[in-house]
Amino acid sequence: MTEENKDIGILKEIAELLNEGTDTNAVLSGVLKRLLQVTGLQAGWIFLIDEHGNHQLAADESLPPALAANQNQRMCHGGCWCVNKYNTKKLTKATNIMECKRIEEAIEDYAGETCGLTHHATVPLGAGNERFGILNVGSPYKTHFKKDELALLEAVAYQIGTALKRINLTQKEQENALVTERNRLARELHDSVNQLLFSLSLTARAGVEMTEDQEVKQTFGYIQDLAQEALGEMRALIWQLRPLGLENGVVSALRSYAEILGLSIKTKVTGAASIPGTVEEALWRIGQEALANCKKHAQTTEANLLFHAAKDEVVMTIKDGGCGFHYGENLEIPSLGLKNMKSRTVALNGHFQLRSKPGNGTKIEIRIPY
Repeated sequence: MTEENKDIGILKEIAELLNEGTDTNAVLSGVLKRLLQVTGLQAGWIFLIDEHGNHQLAADESLPPALAANQNQRMCHGGCWCVNKYNTKKLTKATNIMECKRIEEAIEDYAGETCGLTHHATVPLGAGNERFGILNVGSPYKTHFKKDELALLEAVAYQIGTALKRINLTQKEQENALVTERNRLARELHDSVNQLLFSLSLTARAGVEMTEDQEVKQTFGYIQDLAQEALGEMRALIWQLRPLGLENGVVSALRSYAEILGLSIKTKVTGAASIPGTVEEALWRIGQEALANCKKHAQTTEANLLFHAAKDEVVMTIKDGGCGFHYGENLEIPSLGLKNMKSRTVALNGHFQLRSKPGNGTKIEIRIPY
């Protein structure tokens, strides 16, 4: 078999692997393992890197003990030359990294055996204008990669980038389908079960007024109380699934929710952009939690909501003039609700900022890119 036919066979096999799954880590682990097998290379790892330059070890294979120690801690933290080159956009094609900074530091720290691995090739992962991270591969005592080896790695990296783009699009479609289904369920609950409970409550109330028998009155009264309680829980469930009015925007929904809580809310909206459903859903959940905190803890009935939609990010700020509390950036977030707000924001690669002082109220700012 010629070298060219061998490379075509490798690319075909890699493509088949990449088309099989939708779980990012599983797909990357599988393709990395197979890539090393068919090329004869012995070690490799894949970093996924977000738009803020933060890297995540998404897959690794046959790392030497010095790098694999403490659950790959050395690979998960700190910087290195290949990640720096990627973040500064100097890494545009497959290239030799003459020395690996992580291995060099491991040797200096006497962290364990490196098994002769000193150099690696590094390849950016991308598809079109989208960038996802880097692929690194190497072997013990291999200090140079030939042009045809780098060309093959570039072709594989492009396949991986295309697969990652496909997986991301599939996940977004699934998320949108989930939101759509939740909206449908919320509408059905409102139009059917909610109305039935309301009718039951009215019927029980009429029964109380129509009978003179005290035992029957008590029974109808009990039914009415149960119907009202169930109606309240149903309305809360509908709001959790999809608040009525979110079709008019998250600000309108939060304004309605504040009214239900008994809060007076002032809103200011600037900018105009179409916000993805997943981002809108997260902002609703975060805003809901923030307003509930105002009601429960701030000792005030007034709140302010600022909402700015730019072409590439949305900024939402909720603040109150209530009692506030002691908090600094170096302190742990004090409540589960606030932690949930931050985790929802971070899950969408956003930035969560909390400011509060006793007597000066609380301010929460959410920035989410899209």
